[in-house]
Amino acid sequence: MGRRTQGNSLKRQKYVRDPYDKVLIVCEGEKTEPNYFNGLKNSLRLKSANVAIVGEGATPAKIVERAKELEKREKERGDPFDKVFCVFDKDTHSDYETALDHCARKNYIAISSVPAFEYWLLLHFHYTTSPYKDSAEVLRGLKNYMADYEKNDTGIFKKLQDKLETAKKNAARSLQDRIQAKTDNPSTRVHILVEALQAIKKT
Repeated sequence: MGRRTQGNSLKRQKYVRDPYDKVLIVCEGEKTEPNYFNGLKNSLRLKSANVAIVGEGATPAKIVERAKELEKREKERGDPFDKVFCVFDKDTHSDYETALDHCARKNYIAISSVPAFEYWLLLHFHYTTSPYKDSAEVLRGLKNYMADYEKNDTGIFKKLQDKLETAKKNAARSLQDRIQAKTDNPSTRVHILVEALQAIKKT
């Protein structure tokens, strides 16, 4: 049922596009990540015809496969995507490295979070590079700042919007720190996607 909804969603986006990049964002989460990025898209006044956001509820490698399907379909329709982003967590997924490799081969941009997307949300409030044993531990840390946080919150972006620049700075700093430390726990690349969307109308 989810796939039909997503397919129809992309069909509805076949309006006249604005003269900036057409972007596909395929997310591991069915609602949490799409809710956040849709909130960001709306705040930036980006057209749905230009920015397609899909929530799959699948493992990282399957996210990349779904991106391939959607990219091929739009190309065959004569309206290809300019950029493709795959958003997924490392968590305990056995196909995480495979997904990274497939993204690299297809020239997709992997927007990974270790161990989970909630680390990105936490960085809106607090900078930390202390390693996490699992996503549940990240969630507990986030709830110290957002006691009412729920994964499917449709208003998650608005709740955090005023802290977005802080999160971007913290994420970039954390990523560089983890690269130097030769580990990925914790880290996130969500700021790369955020900055890409912020810059999309300027290119």
